[in-house]
Amino acid sequence: MTQTDDQTPDQTAPQTETAGETDALAKAQAEIAELKDRLLRNAAEGENLRKRLEREKEDAAKYAAGKFAKDILSVADNLRRALDTAPKDAGEADPVHGLIAGVEATERELLSVFERHGIQRIDPKGQRFDPNLHQAMFEVEDPSQASGTVIQVVAAGYMQHGRLLRAAMVGVSKGGPQPEIQPGNTVNTQA
Repeated sequence: MTQTDDQTPDQTAPQTETAGETDALAKAQAEIAELKDRLLRNAAEGENLRKRLEREKEDAAKYAAGKFAKDILSVADNLRRALDTAPKDAGEADPVHGLIAGVEATERELLSVFERHGIQRIDPKGQRFDPNLHQAMFEVEDPSQASGTVIQVVAAGYMQHGRLLRAAMVGVSKGGPQPEIQPGNTVNTQA
Protein backbone atom coordinates (compact mmCIF):
# COMPACT_ATOMS: atom_id res chain seq x y z
CA MET A 1 0.00 0.00 0.00
CA THR A 2 1.50 3.26 -1.04
CA GLN A 3 0.61 6.57 0.37
CA THR A 4 1.04 9.85 -1.23
CA ASP A 5 2.92 12.39 0.74
CA ASP A 6 -0.14 14.51 1.63
CA GLN A 7 -2.33 11.63 2.89
CA THR A 8 -2.12 10.12 6.34
CA PRO A 9 -3.60 6.74 7.21
CA ASP A 10 -6.66 8.42 8.87
CA GLN A 11 -7.54 10.35 5.78
CA THR A 12 -8.00 7.23 3.74
CA ALA A 13 -11.17 6.24 5.73
CA PRO A 14 -14.48 7.55 4.39
CA GLN A 15 -15.29 11.02 5.81
CA THR A 16 -19.09 11.04 5.35
CA GLU A 17 -21.75 9.16 7.24
CA THR A 18 -24.08 6.91 5.38
CA ALA A 19 -27.82 7.65 5.15
CA GLY A 20 -28.56 4.75 7.52
CA GLU A 21 -26.27 6.18 10.20
CA THR A 22 -27.88 9.61 9.84
CA ASP A 23 -31.38 8.14 10.25
CA ALA A 24 -30.29 6.10 13.27
CA LEU A 25 -28.73 9.18 14.86
CA ALA A 26 -31.87 11.26 14.22
CA LYS A 27 -34.06 8.51 15.70
CA ALA A 28 -31.82 8.25 18.76
CA GLN A 29 -31.91 12.02 19.27
CA ALA A 30 -35.72 12.05 18.91
CA GLU A 31 -36.00 9.20 21.41
CA ILE A 32 -33.71 11.05 23.83
CA ALA A 33 -35.84 14.21 23.49
CA GLU A 34 -39.02 12.20 24.06
CA LEU A 35 -37.60 10.46 27.12
CA LYS A 36 -36.34 13.76 28.49
CA ASP A 37 -39.81 15.28 27.97
CA ARG A 38 -41.45 12.30 29.74
CA LEU A 39 -38.98 12.58 32.61
CA LEU A 40 -39.71 16.28 33.05
CA ARG A 41 -43.48 15.69 32.91
CA ASN A 42 -43.26 12.86 35.45
CA ALA A 43 -41.16 15.04 37.75
CA ALA A 44 -43.71 17.87 37.46
CA GLU A 45 -46.58 15.45 38.03
CA GLY A 46 -44.82 14.08 41.12
CA GLU A 47 -44.32 17.60 42.48
CA ASN A 48 -47.97 18.48 41.84
CA LEU A 49 -49.07 15.29 43.59
CA ARG A 50 -46.85 16.10 46.57
CA LYS A 51 -48.30 19.62 46.82
CA ARG A 52 -51.89 18.33 46.51
CA LEU A 53 -51.33 15.73 49.22
CA GLU A 54 -49.79 18.39 51.47
CA ARG A 55 -52.84 20.64 50.94
CA GLU A 56 -55.20 17.74 51.65
CA LYS A 57 -53.26 16.94 54.81
CA GLU A 58 -53.49 20.58 55.96
CA ASP A 59 -57.23 20.67 55.17
CA ALA A 60 -57.80 17.43 57.05
CA ALA A 61 -56.09 18.87 60.12
CA LYS A 62 -57.81 22.24 59.74
CA TYR A 63 -61.33 20.86 59.33
CA ALA A 64 -60.98 17.74 61.51
CA ALA A 65 -63.37 19.13 64.12
CA GLY A 66 -65.98 20.02 61.47
CA LYS A 67 -68.01 16.84 61.62
CA PHE A 68 -67.96 16.79 65.41
CA ALA A 69 -68.80 20.50 65.50
CA LYS A 70 -71.85 19.96 63.26
CA ASP A 71 -73.07 17.34 65.70
CA ILE A 72 -72.59 19.58 68.73
CA LEU A 73 -74.16 22.74 67.25
CA SER A 74 -77.52 21.67 68.67
CA VAL A 75 -75.98 21.84 72.16
CA ALA A 76 -74.99 25.46 71.53
CA ASP A 77 -78.51 26.16 70.22
CA ASN A 78 -80.12 24.62 73.32
CA LEU A 79 -77.89 26.60 75.67
CA ARG A 80 -78.89 29.80 73.85
CA ARG A 81 -82.59 28.85 73.99
CA ALA A 82 -82.31 28.17 77.73
CA LEU A 83 -80.76 31.59 78.28
CA ASP A 84 -83.35 33.32 76.08
CA THR A 85 -86.22 31.79 78.08
CA ALA A 86 -84.66 32.34 81.51
CA PRO A 87 -86.26 35.06 83.65
CA LYS A 88 -84.44 38.35 83.12
CA ASP A 89 -85.32 39.75 86.52
CA ALA A 90 -83.81 36.95 88.62
CA GLY A 91 -81.81 38.59 91.41
CA GLU A 92 -78.82 37.07 93.16
CA ALA A 93 -81.07 35.83 95.95
CA ASP A 94 -83.25 33.95 93.47
CA PRO A 95 -82.29 30.23 93.33
CA VAL A 96 -82.57 30.33 89.52
CA HIS A 97 -79.78 32.95 89.35
CA GLY A 98 -77.05 30.33 89.95
CA LEU A 99 -78.50 28.05 87.29
CA ILE A 100 -78.61 30.90 84.77
CA ALA A 101 -75.01 31.87 85.59
CA GLY A 102 -73.93 28.25 85.10
CA VAL A 103 -75.64 27.97 81.72
CA GLU A 104 -74.08 31.28 80.64
CA ALA A 105 -70.62 30.04 81.69
CA THR A 106 -71.19 26.76 79.83
CA GLU A 107 -72.21 28.61 76.67
CA ARG A 108 -69.17 30.93 76.91
CA GLU A 109 -66.85 27.94 77.31
CA LEU A 110 -68.42 26.11 74.37
CA LEU A 111 -68.07 29.19 72.14
CA SER A 112 -64.46 29.57 73.34
CA VAL A 113 -63.73 25.97 72.31
CA PHE A 114 -65.38 26.66 68.96
CA GLU A 115 -63.15 29.71 68.45
CA ARG A 116 -60.00 27.70 69.21
CA HIS A 117 -61.00 25.39 66.36
CA GLY A 118 -61.80 28.23 63.96
CA ILE A 119 -65.58 27.91 64.35
CA GLN A 120 -67.47 31.20 64.40
CA ARG A 121 -71.11 31.95 65.02
CA ILE A 122 -73.11 33.75 62.31
CA ASP A 123 -75.79 36.03 63.76
CA PRO A 124 -77.14 37.94 60.74
CA LYS A 125 -80.00 39.93 62.35
CA GLY A 126 -80.38 43.22 60.49
CA GLN A 127 -78.22 42.14 57.54
CA ARG A 128 -79.23 41.52 53.94
CA PHE A 129 -80.37 37.97 53.26
CA ASP A 130 -77.53 35.97 51.69
CA PRO A 131 -78.57 32.55 50.34
CA ASN A 132 -74.95 31.39 50.68
CA LEU A 133 -75.01 31.93 54.45
CA HIS A 134 -78.69 31.98 55.41
CA GLN A 135 -81.65 29.66 55.08
CA ALA A 136 -84.96 31.54 54.91
CA MET A 137 -87.51 29.81 57.12
CA PHE A 138 -90.32 32.35 56.66
CA GLU A 139 -91.14 35.84 55.39
CA VAL A 140 -92.77 38.61 57.41
CA GLU A 141 -94.60 41.70 56.16
CA ASP A 142 -92.71 44.56 57.78
CA PRO A 143 -92.92 47.92 56.03
CA SER A 144 -90.38 49.40 58.45
CA GLN A 145 -87.63 47.09 57.17
CA ALA A 146 -86.12 46.94 53.71
CA SER A 147 -87.33 43.93 51.76
CA GLY A 148 -84.88 41.03 52.05
CA THR A 149 -83.54 42.04 55.49
CA VAL A 150 -83.04 39.36 58.14
CA ILE A 151 -85.42 40.35 60.94
CA GLN A 152 -85.33 37.21 63.07
CA VAL A 153 -82.74 34.50 63.68
CA VAL A 154 -84.33 31.14 64.49
CA ALA A 155 -80.94 29.39 64.79
CA ALA A 156 -77.50 30.94 64.40
CA GLY A 157 -75.27 29.70 61.63
CA TYR A 158 -71.67 28.61 62.00
CA MET A 159 -68.55 28.76 59.84
CA GLN A 160 -65.20 27.02 60.27
CA HIS A 161 -62.18 28.71 58.70
CA GLY A 162 -64.44 30.37 56.12
CA ARG A 163 -66.32 27.15 55.28
CA LEU A 164 -70.02 27.02 56.13
CA LEU A 165 -70.89 24.38 58.72
CA ARG A 166 -74.55 25.31 59.00
CA ALA A 167 -76.55 28.12 57.44
CA ALA A 168 -78.28 30.52 59.81
CA MET A 169 -82.02 29.81 59.85
CA VAL A 170 -83.72 33.18 59.53
CA GLY A 171 -86.94 35.10 59.01
CA VAL A 172 -86.80 37.67 56.22
CA SER A 173 -88.82 40.86 55.74
CA LYS A 174 -90.89 41.43 52.62
CA GLY A 175 -92.96 44.26 51.34
CA GLY A 176 -90.92 47.09 52.85
CA PRO A 177 -88.95 49.66 50.90
CA GLN A 178 -86.65 48.19 48.28
CA PRO A 179 -82.98 48.16 49.24
CA GLU A 180 -80.64 50.54 47.45
CA ILE A 181 -78.85 48.81 44.61
CA GLN A 182 -75.25 49.80 44.00
CA PRO A 183 -74.26 50.11 40.31
CA GLY A 184 -73.06 46.74 39.06
CA ASN A 185 -74.61 44.84 41.98
CA THR A 186 -77.80 42.85 41.85
CA VAL A 187 -79.99 42.12 44.82
CA ASN A 188 -82.02 38.95 45.17
CA THR A 189 -85.10 39.92 47.17
CA GLN A 190 -86.66 36.47 46.99
CA ALA A 191 -86.16 34.26 49.98
